[in-house]
Amino acid sequence: MNRLLYSLLLCALLAASAMTRAETSMDEEIDYLLAAVAGSGCMFIRNGKESEAAAAVDHLQMKRKRGKRYYSSTEEFIERIASSSSWSGKPYFIACGEMDPTPIKDWYLTVLAEFRSK
Repeated sequence: MNRLLYSLLLCALLAASAMTRAETSMDEEIDYLLAAVAGSGCMFIRNGKESEAAAAVDHLQMKRKRGKRYYSSTEEFIERIASSSSWSGKPYFIACGEMDPTPIKDWYLTVLAEFRSK
């Protein structure tokens, strides 16, 4: 009986450890995305209004904290939290230099792919 209990406890600890690593990885990826926004020098367009990158990151951090129950992966964070207004439903855009505004979802996915390839 003690061996069975020990084995179950070991399995539970290993599962918890794996979940913690997955969460850390997701948090690292989201941190990287937000740092990329902060360092981009681009304009963030939310509900038709432009804002500086620093203000965008503050807004996204607030949404990240409040919306934690709505995502369990970086892709879900991008889709459900960081790509559109929860109030109006309008997509967010990012405008860098002379380029036309791009849906930020596409921009995030490109940045995420670059991060994962390192």
